[in-house]
Amino acid sequence: MNILISNDDGYFAHGIAMLARIAGEFANVRVVAPERDRSGVSNSLTLDRPLRIRSAENGFYYVSGTPTDCIHLGLHALPDFKPDLVLSGINHGANMGDDTLYSGTVAAATEAYLMGIPAIAFSLTHRDFHRYEAVAEKAVWNVLSHLLKQPPKTPVLWNINIPAVAAQDLQGHKITRLGRRHHVQSIVPYTSPRGESVYWIGLAGEVADSEEGTDFAACESGYVSMTPLQIDLTAYNQLNGLQSFWQDLDWAA
Repeated sequence: MNILISNDDGYFAHGIAMLARIAGEFANVRVVAPERDRSGVSNSLTLDRPLRIRSAENGFYYVSGTPTDCIHLGLHALPDFKPDLVLSGINHGANMGDDTLYSGTVAAATEAYLMGIPAIAFSLTHRDFHRYEAVAEKAVWNVLSHLLKQPPKTPVLWNINIPAVAAQDLQGHKITRLGRRHHVQSIVPYTSPRGESVYWIGLAGEVADSEEGTDFAACESGYVSMTPLQIDLTAYNQLNGLQSFWQDLDWAA
């Protein structure tokens, strides 16, 4: 089995090194990741400049682009390696609820899924990776050792979040749905050294939906959250109403 690995924290991140090491116990591994932190870029592609791919001393490939770019280059610029599975992460910080829309970690997995390859995004729900390294390793090893006994035969897209607890306090796993946040993004004003007004996008809002069954609730209780994702954004419940609304529109007028 061949596994392609990417992330959005950059090829130098501790999480991707751990993911590659653990996956390497089960399969042939290739890492193609951004050359720098590209968190929050979602599924963006680099269209305004050419991309470069280089090899690091540890054998990882790094790309001057986004996580989505990395998947495309991993598949097409390095065609000697055809992945059976794509893994993304381990992200330094949670990707739960509607945060998944912004996540470059989830985007890398999404791009692989769109190209017909089973894909999983892994995230640790705390940015202090070294503090929770043991639980991240335990969770990923358990997931991969179980999954690769019966690898997915059809494309799947799974979002897995690992709770920030001690390894011995990990409760197990739960299959979940996405929760919700209050996305009242705060804007942080700042004055540059040149005296210009500049702004940072602040932290996301508080959790709005953390009911039982959500990814937020599972991780808060010490469980690994496993959420199956889909890409179809069609609002099927609006199709009939929209048809009625527009039925009298006269294109011949």
